[in-house]
Amino acid sequence: MSDITVPVLVVGGGGCGMTTSILLSEHGIAHHLIERHTGTSPLPKAHYLNQRTMEIFRQVGVADSIYAVGTPTKNMGKTQWVTSLGGDGDLDGRTLFTLESFGGGGLENKYAEDSPCLSSNYPQVRLEPLLREHAESRAPDAIHFHRELVSFAQDDDGIHAVVLDRDTQETYTVHAQYMVAADGGKTVGPSLGVQMEGPSGILDMVSTHFTADLSRYWDDDVLITWLLNPEGAGSWSSGALAAMGPTWGKHSEEFVLHFTFRPDDPARFDEEAIVPRLRELLKLPDLEVQVHKVSHWILEGVLADRYQVGRVFLAGDAAHRHPPTTGLGLNTAIQDAHNLAWKLAAVINGDAAPALLDTYEPERRPVGMRNVDWAMFTFLNHMVIDAGIGLIPGQPLDAQIQAFEAYFSDTPMGATRRARAAQVVDTQRTEFQAHDLEIGFSYREGALVPDGSDAPPRDAMGGIYYPTTRPGHRLPHAWIHTEGQTISTHDLTENDACFVLITGADGEAWSEAAESVRDKFGVRVKVAQIAAGADFTDPSGTWDQIRQIDDGGAILVRHDNHVAWRATSAAADPVDELTRTFGAVLSR
Repeated sequence: MSDITVPVLVVGGGGCGMTTSILLSEHGIAHHLIERHTGTSPLPKAHYLNQRTMEIFRQVGVADSIYAVGTPTKNMGKTQWVTSLGGDGDLDGRTLFTLESFGGGGLENKYAEDSPCLSSNYPQVRLEPLLREHAESRAPDAIHFHRELVSFAQDDDGIHAVVLDRDTQETYTVHAQYMVAADGGKTVGPSLGVQMEGPSGILDMVSTHFTADLSRYWDDDVLITWLLNPEGAGSWSSGALAAMGPTWGKHSEEFVLHFTFRPDDPARFDEEAIVPRLRELLKLPDLEVQVHKVSHWILEGVLADRYQVGRVFLAGDAAHRHPPTTGLGLNTAIQDAHNLAWKLAAVINGDAAPALLDTYEPERRPVGMRNVDWAMFTFLNHMVIDAGIGLIPGQPLDAQIQAFEAYFSDTPMGATRRARAAQVVDTQRTEFQAHDLEIGFSYREGALVPDGSDAPPRDAMGGIYYPTTRPGHRLPHAWIHTEGQTISTHDLTENDACFVLITGADGEAWSEAAESVRDKFGVRVKVAQIAAGADFTDPSGTWDQIRQIDDGGAILVRHDNHVAWRATSAAADPVDELTRTFGAVLSR
């Protein structure tokens, strides 16, 4: 095969790599993606897609294809804890508690108010082929499976990588300006000496993907069921069961059951014991089960000490690996790609200086750190729930049974135990109602100009989101009207390399300044005046309530819908103000 010269080499064809490809294509950037496996992941793995991720997919025309096949909100609005699905004992088949989750139920109106997208749910075993289809439709010659990175070097001219075609056993060289390592941390990061910091080897997680008819035992509005019983003596050892579709609700055909072993337990690799263990946990001894895949993975919460090494950028699992709670792994990976792709495009197209790429790490690594810590916290908080029931690790089975009997007893103390447990399980809203954590994250430094204002309050439990136009934050969503259509403020950036300058009723001077910036920097700047009688109007008044600028102010929005700069009121010299702003944001 002939050598290849291309602006960007993407290593890894999972959710992060495919999203990177889609985003680069939308920006018109040629690239070469390689994936060492023959196809997409055979494992369900990640499945929850939060609102911020769905906003990104909406921006590039992917969201609707996910909503068409993913879990409807009505079928993912609750998480429940039960002693078992079946069984005929006094403690079997009992519901301990339920919690509204993922923007469903009573949360839906608030989630819908804050974003043009609701969350979705679609297991990675199906999501990756869907993303691959989108990536290949945009860049049919760019996606290459069963190709492996053998070695690479970088110098002032770029990346020089040797790639093995595992079908033909031939090698070829890829010359690229930049490389995105979305390889899960298997190759690129270790070869560069990148260290993963944080706890690892905590537990051996076993995930069993199977088909079974559980329609008699499954509620239509539940996505995840936690098994919590005396025999398991704990949330993770009893198991967590999630519906995997492709039909959603009580008629879901597929499920995945997660439970744990200690890393030194020799039984963890005895796959012949998995189905009996599954039936035992569910207390359905006669359940017909078709196992698709049993996978093992070590629980860890680790973060790369660097996201950038020269011309190489780490994203997704190569930069951060999380416990599954709160579903932050894949979502954070997709958001990494969103942050990086527009910057690569701006530099490659000559709109920005290479120093713009140096903002990727200071923007994304703190978010990665926060999300790794949050996932570890919410994982371990399930043990707090166990304690709230009265379970103590290492207690004899008789003592665990007594704890459950006391919990369900029709006595004043039983009522007290249930009231205590209800308050304890409500703390798990940090996992299932993490609205602010998912859409309220911000960048303190990077491709932005701080305005010295105070940050909005943050809910310590991660739930309450406060919209703000403060630089570094995600642009707040509001529905506005233009040319007979209702669009989101997020739609103003469109899906390619476009800055947006949002102004108020008295924004003419900013519009003239934007024209000057276009001429000076040669970049696309779309002016969106939102005011009565303007091209964009705010009939509901929502934008007026959250914009945090007066009629003479302006807000500069980046391609990834984060605010780069704002002036809360008119400036003495708008041309100078905007020129200095673009110089700072583009590192020019």
